Amino acid sequence: MDAGGSELFESYEQDFEAIKVSITERLNASGSQNGEVKKQTLRAADREIDEANEILQQMEMELLNLPQGSKTRLQARLRGYKAELERLKQTLKRAQSTSRSTSDRDELLGGISGGVDLDAASMDQRTRLLAGTDRLAESSRRLQDSHKIALETESLGAGILTDLRGQRDQIIHTRNTLLEADSNIDKASRTLKGMARRMATNKLITASIIIVLVFLILFVLYSKLFR
Repeated sequence: MDAGGSELFESYEQDFEAIKVSITERLNASGSQNGEVKKQTLRAADREIDEANEILQQMEMELLNLPQGSKTRLQARLRGYKAELERLKQTLKRAQSTSRSTSDRDELLGGISGGVDLDAASMDQRTRLLAGTDRLAESSRRLQDSHKIALETESLGAGILTDLRGQRDQIIHTRNTLLEADSNIDKASRTLKGMARRMATNKLITASIIIVLVFLILFVLYSKLFR
């Protein structure tokens, strides 16, 4: 598939354009024909219209494989092809309504060359139908491949989601551990501050006791020396 759309879709477009030209030529030729020759020409045009309609249906199937951007653009072209085919159908109906209902043996014999052209057209139609069948099989294979890729992608996505869920649980556990550690640190900090305050108090008490003892010693010495 290229950047502008589908190579297979473009191939269908070429087939449609070719068969549209053939239908138009047959309808134009039928205007100057009479009898059985004209009937054969119109029947051949009718068969080619059916084939053109099948090609349009294959285009619709191919659009299912395209991204939305290309699909929107190609859908507009497909609607144009349908409108063209509808005009050809109306032209064929008018030609059939004006066709003569009977013809004599000479006209039938004179239409042998037309019959040869019809056989050639039938062979060409069979060839086109076989080619269309091959393209349809290719489209089916692409759909199957796309479905397989979608399943593999879904499985891979499920595995990634499972891994992410496990990582999320680990992150939550780590966060809870950090919160608990932070709480313990706060408790330890408060305990150390309390101990520091008690140590300062103890130092102050010890210093006071030492000062009192010194004064007592000095008082005792003074009392003994000056008694």
